[in-house]
Amino acid sequence: RFSTICPTSRSPLNSSVNSDSNSTHLNPWSWNNEVNILYIDQPNQVGYSYDVLTNITVNLLADNEGPDAIKLGDFSEGVPDQNATFLVGTSSSQNISATANSTQHAAVAFWHFAQTWFEEFPQYKPHDEKISLFTESYGGRYGPTFVKKFMTQNELIANGSISGPGTHYLHLDTLGLINGCIDAEDAASAYVEFPIANTYGIQGFTEEQYFKAKYEYIRKDGLRDQIRECRRLQLETDPNDYGDVENTNTYCYTAAENLGNLTIGAYEESQKFGWFDITHQGTDPFPSTYLMGYLNQQWVQQALGVPVNFTAVSPAVYEAFTHTGDISKGGLLEDLAYILDNGVKVAMMYGDRDYACNWLGGEQSSLHIPWSNASSFASAGYTPLVLSPFSSGGLVRQFGNLSFTRVYQAGHLVPSYQPQAAYEIFMRSLFNRDVATGEIAVSADYGTEGREDG
Repeated sequence: RFSTICPTSRSPLNSSVNSDSNSTHLNPWSWNNEVNILYIDQPNQVGYSYDVLTNITVNLLADNEGPDAIKLGDFSEGVPDQNATFLVGTSSSQNISATANSTQHAAVAFWHFAQTWFEEFPQYKPHDEKISLFTESYGGRYGPTFVKKFMTQNELIANGSISGPGTHYLHLDTLGLINGCIDAEDAASAYVEFPIANTYGIQGFTEEQYFKAKYEYIRKDGLRDQIRECRRLQLETDPNDYGDVENTNTYCYTAAENLGNLTIGAYEESQKFGWFDITHQGTDPFPSTYLMGYLNQQWVQQALGVPVNFTAVSPAVYEAFTHTGDISKGGLLEDLAYILDNGVKVAMMYGDRDYACNWLGGEQSSLHIPWSNASSFASAGYTPLVLSPFSSGGLVRQFGNLSFTRVYQAGHLVPSYQPQAAYEIFMRSLFNRDVATGEIAVSADYGTEGREDG
């Protein structure tokens, strides 16, 4: 079985990096104990992917998504001195025109990559020809769009519209979403509610901040209306999401900016609570950045055959996607409905301490997917995620090929916080077992029973 993981941040590798950023130890909950995993750095200019080799400087004190984080370097008069917060290296061009600027663009590039990969490396094609995609964070948008793109391309291959050497029908098995930000309207509502409705008794908003954010969300022409208008414009002027209609891009960009300023802003300004973990302080050191140091060791890069430093966050890609207002645009819930109704499994797992793509928003998105079994899924109860006879790692709602799991005591990067829980969800969903126990073969009418709320 072949499982594609995208993106790669803090992925469940078969080894974990030590504090020296130069050595590793075995990870007992590695996902590639049982499956072959391909890690994809995309869109172009993130990770080890690049267009043109370019000298750069990196300011670790700057906002890692802002223009001051990575700058083009002129080393004609010598390489600048480095220190603990100022680095030099080799990366991509930082040209926003040389990368994808929307989820749809990224999906097209990803499909072409997959076609090329299986043509060039046929020995890695799985025996049962099934591949799965697991994504995280913004992958809540990538995952549904990418899988639907693969499936619609499969239809064109099947009817002969796409043919010829190097054309591969790719059989999709499972889509995994780890704390994915799927739908902007659901996310916006959850950004308002989670600071006071989290399960840890933490008050991330004052009463005044909460009611102000709530008002800005629900008022006429407020955030909710702006997101809906963005989507109306998208369907009317740019239904294929080419991202080339400037008025629509500008409106959707403004909606996203307002979302950040009017709901997220108050939470972040206090610096009391972590973006990826509400139980941590704003300057959250977990998970550690040892992996970034390891991936930028010269001997690691030589072993992998890469000529660039690893870029964990690309300001160029961030700017390109921000310009088109990609995060405000819709269609992801409909993509998930198409995926589910065509037999692909969808496993959603959310750490319940994350604010960035929190479980309240994820749960709402799971209930808003307009698929054929939506009412049966909503009627299914929450049951414990069994990790041992004495241990529960969370709560699971599942009906047929859709599951939603709230993972206890986990922030944004679930495999880093609760590696066993993440491993069990991954394995059970891939091998057609119920996510709650792993003991039941899942049928089309399988459903969990238990409490109504998560």
